[in-house]
Amino acid sequence: MARENSLWGVERIRGELMKLGIRVPRSTIQKFVRLARPHPAHGQNWPTFLKNHAQIVWACDFLPVIDLFFRQIYAFFIIELGSRRVVHFGVTSHPTDAWVAQQLREATPYGLTPRFLIRDRDGKYGDGFARVAKASSIEVLKTPYRAPKANAICERFLGSLRRECLDHLLVVGDRQLHRVIKEYVEYFNRARPHQGIGQRIPGGTLPRPAWPRRGRLIAVPVLNGLHHDYQRAA
Repeated sequence: MARENSLWGVERIRGELMKLGIRVPRSTIQKFVRLARPHPAHGQNWPTFLKNHAQIVWACDFLPVIDLFFRQIYAFFIIELGSRRVVHFGVTSHPTDAWVAQQLREATPYGLTPRFLIRDRDGKYGDGFARVAKASSIEVLKTPYRAPKANAICERFLGSLRRECLDHLLVVGDRQLHRVIKEYVEYFNRARPHQGIGQRIPGGTLPRPAWPRRGRLIAVPVLNGLHHDYQRAA
């Protein structure tokens, strides 16, 4: 029981045994629990929680971008942890609380909401954002200060966006940045294999169909040839 139920303490195991008609002293249970679990369980740690609940957890974060004229633009992303799919994004020069709250509304149409939403403690998340989350029955989980690893999947996506896209382009304004990010997000969701989910495509739960090995390959350019999506000709 101790091995199969890492969250059970001594009294929980003792109660389960008593239910089966087995009466064992507490000290005996402690002895065998220590043998089965050298390190006592104190509930789920953060990585375990994310692994167990990834399908119902989203994460959000901001990416600041400096354009060609030294103006700061903010891109906001919401990502589904289980699939790594980018659920929603927005671009603005003025990320007010009302704007951020509207992004959450647009990301959750028709009641399609996660159980948990991870965010950092950025001041851009205000009362309006909290009200929208509460109205949608979303529990907001705030990460600790200066702990980017607590939102690692979202941080990794932002890093990929910089390395694979923004570091190779000149941004001249928020409209152009929105067009560029939109194309990258479509590529990321629909065509880019992801190591964290076994080289599957974030936008689908299964790998692409196994086409015959023979046939002409087509290279579809993405972002003017910065990347390519390789497909078999029909």
